[in-house]
Amino acid sequence: MTTTATDRLITGAAGDLVHVREDPTLGRIEIAVLDPERDAALVHRWVSEPVAQFWGMGGKTVAEVRDVYAFVDSLPSHHAFLVRRDGQPVALLQTYEPENDPVGDCYTPAPGDVGMHFLLAARGAPVARYSTRLGIEIGRFLFVPAAAARIVIEPDARNDRALRRTELMGFELGPEIELPGKTGQLAFLTRERWRELAASL
Repeated sequence: MTTTATDRLITGAAGDLVHVREDPTLGRIEIAVLDPERDAALVHRWVSEPVAQFWGMGGKTVAEVRDVYAFVDSLPSHHAFLVRRDGQPVALLQTYEPENDPVGDCYTPAPGDVGMHFLLAARGAPVARYSTRLGIEIGRFLFVPAAAARIVIEPDARNDRALRRTELMGFELGPEIELPGKTGQLAFLTRERWRELAASL
């Protein structure tokens, strides 16, 4: 496992397993660096679902999805991961440096900010408060680097499901911002707030 020069973002080579944890409720959670070649068909299936309309990739082919994530993989400031629960792929996770992303033009990034995009695609065996529990585990991964102090997200302001999940995961809402193709809802989760929420489960 390595981090970028900013020491905020975990990264690795395509397919590298960068996080493993046995959670007493969720089971085995694994996070691996997305492999654009191997994982493109899976991600294409996820982003083509009607519930993923706000991801903005519904009209793309498998090859176009592969190319998007090959480009992401080439950037030192942006990274993509596949999250598995007991071996089953359940979510797509992307991280980025806000100051090197269009969102950084819409607010003033703090030194410890870590940008995140999160697509919940599957669940596995039913678990109470699944979204919140998985979100806590994602936070556990994102806060591994000591320099990571706050998670920043900007879901589409029209995406009611994502906004409800945002509040369940303890994020504090900020202002709405105008981004290419959408109006985003800024929201922030500090390391301290994440710890409080994790302790409450």
